Order: sequence, then structure tokens, then C-alpha cells
Amino acid sequence: MIKEIEMRRSIRNYMNRPVEDEKIIKVLESARLAPSGDNTQPWHFIVVKSELIRQELAVISNNQKWMLSAPVFIVCVADIRSRIEEDVDISLNENSPQEELKQIIRDTSISIGHILLEADNLGLGTCWVAWFIQEGIRPVLNIPTDKYVVGIITLGYADEKPKARPRKKLEELVHYENW
Repeated sequence: MIKEIEMRRSIRNYMNRPVEDEKIIKVLESARLAPSGDNTQPWHFIVVKSELIRQELAVISNNQKWMLSAPVFIVCVADIRSRIEEDVDISLNENSPQEELKQIIRDTSISIGHILLEADNLGLGTCWVAWFIQEGIRPVLNIPTDKYVVGIITLGYADEKPKARPRKKLEELVHYENW
């Protein structure tokens, strides 16, 4: 699979072609199967095809108009209730201190990685967008305040073939036994 991982790119220009529902389901199934700490599976996914809602999401994502060329958005949401069961009032944002928030972001990020790779495997392009704030995105999709939006994945058929971006050498990143 390393060859496919090497070839995957973030796509910011999509064909005017709908994505088959079967492919969307396969992408979501790959996310469902991701590992998570204590098997908490904190992820939820909102599939957005509506042009109006996609426009609102692009605006709150720092007005990234290129997003609108993608026919599908998958909004990836982490649910802290998978780790905090008590009925306490929780409102999450970028500055929330809960240790559990870090755990659910980590786990949901793993599921997003699965989305990116399975989409590529199915001949689809993706880009992970996270340039928004919780207070901006939640009202667009009626997401409760105890949930945390980790990212919006744009999904569609790529209408570009970006070149590989530079990557650090493995020797710069890997340490053995200690730092």
C-alpha cells in the first residue's frame, strides 16, 4: 500500500460529476473500521451534498471557494460522550482543556485517514479542511456543543493532478530508543 500512500494528493479542483452513493458508503465504512482508544469509536460523519450547505461551510472555512467544486463534503465530528458518560454540561471549542477532547480528536483523526486512503483507492480525490472554528461550524449543521468538528473532507473526482510536495527525510523524523 506504500505506493498508493505515496501517490495520494490533496485535491482542490474537482470534476462536475456526482459521487456514487455506493462509493460514499465504502469510504464511510472504512472510517467506521478505524481503531480507537478503548474501542470508544467517537466519530460521527455528516454527509453534505446540498449546495446551499456546502456554500455555508466554505464561507465559515475562511471563504475557501475552491471547496465548492467538490460535490460531497464529509464533516467529521468527535463525540466526547464516548469518554465522558456523566450528564454534565460540556461546551467544546479550540481552547477546551479536557484530556478526553485530545483523545477523541486523535481517534477521529485515525478514521479520517482511513477516509482519505479508501477514497483514493476508489478513484476519488479528497482534501482535509480544518480552517474554521467550532462556534462557526456547529450552527450550520445543528451540531451540539459537546461535539467537536475535527475536519471537513471534500470528496469528488479529481480534476487536477498535483505534483508531490516535499517531505522530510525519514532520518529527520525517526528516533530509536529515545529522542
